[in-house]
Amino acid sequence: MSVLIVGSIAFDTIITPFDNRKRLLGGACIYGSLACSLFCKPFIIGVVGKDFKDSHFNFLRKKGIDTSGIVKVNGKTFFWKGRYNYDMKTRQSLKTDLNVFENFNPEISNKHKNLPFLFLANIDPELQLKILNSMNNLKFSICDTMDYWIKNSKKNLMKVLKKVNCVVLNDEEIREFSGSFDLIKGAKFIQKIGPEYVIIKKGEYGASIFGPDFYFSIPSYPVENVIDPTGAGDTFGGAFIGYIAKHNKINKKIIKNAIAYANTIASFTVEDFGINKLSKITILDIKKRINKLKQIVIF
Repeated sequence: MSVLIVGSIAFDTIITPFDNRKRLLGGACIYGSLACSLFCKPFIIGVVGKDFKDSHFNFLRKKGIDTSGIVKVNGKTFFWKGRYNYDMKTRQSLKTDLNVFENFNPEISNKHKNLPFLFLANIDPELQLKILNSMNNLKFSICDTMDYWIKNSKKNLMKVLKKVNCVVLNDEEIREFSGSFDLIKGAKFIQKIGPEYVIIKKGEYGASIFGPDFYFSIPSYPVENVIDPTGAGDTFGGAFIGYIAKHNKINKKIIKNAIAYANTIASFTVEDFGINKLSKITILDIKKRINKLKQIVIF
């Protein structure tokens, strides 16, 4: 089965205490679709500027990603420059140029409307709602968000949560949205709004999920040398929905496995700058880590 992914496409300049890279291909659509493509065919919708080259399109197509939903317009592609601190968790945004992304207004073609699986990356909830209302045959949908939208667009975000099957948040976002310091109460509060599944992403500590009748938590695969954490969350989201779409069913076992695979694939992303490592891994590489992860959690 196929997945529709809607979000940002960007060029990133990344600075760490140990090294730096300029104008790497990035954005939620890129990380999410590369991770998803390991399981099934992703279709992406995004906007880019004239600086987005044919070589970028060709790279994505060679990975089996449908780029027909990418609109190229006059101007420059979204650009972000950031610096990570020594803990490789906190970062500073040094420059954010929305450029053509500022007026991003996704148009959903008939081909896209009929796709059964949807990953709404971190964009304005108003746009997320527009996309959800355009879809005809959704079987499973997942959305990402951030503290900015919780503070400034909570009303629209509530409408989105009423329509999606799953939402991905971190500890701080759950607490801010629910008003509860207790994560369990916060997740249950969000479930009452609409999504059956609430995923709590915890970075290097793994992820947890609250389902309709179960709770599941798994650690991250231990990475010895974190190079660049950029895009790990989007990798997680793309891998999660891709695994579900591949199996074309939603049950407790599939959801748990999807969390494990998503965590594991994200562990590759952080081992190099940008998409360098993510774009080279195979299912065999992933399964080797999955087997090691099983050994870690069994007691």
